[in-house]
Amino acid sequence: MSYFHNKNQIEINEILPGFEGRFVHTPELTIGHFHIKAGSLLPEHQHHHEQISNLISGTFEMTVDGETQTCEAGGIVTIPPNTLHSGKALTDCYIIDVFRPARDDYK
Repeated sequence: MSYFHNKNQIEINEILPGFEGRFVHTPELTIGHFHIKAGSLLPEHQHHHEQISNLISGTFEMTVDGETQTCEAGGIVTIPPNTLHSGKALTDCYIIDVFRPARDDYK
């Protein structure tokens, strides 16, 4: 098991059109580094993972459990397990998501 990683050497996966992610996994967590193209849509969905989204750059409109806000760099969104959420990149964005438990579907 390697303890050290370089984000730029991790394979890029397009999980949705316009959403390119690089993922780091531990037995308990997944951290996703997402570069998202302006205009890309995150369809409404839910999952059993707790999620924390950290907007590093750009502007992203996020809806969580029916509440919509426009988030900018420095914004943090907490999403409880099994909560409906969706979004739209208003500009190119860089978002770091933390998921607990680990996302097997992103491995």
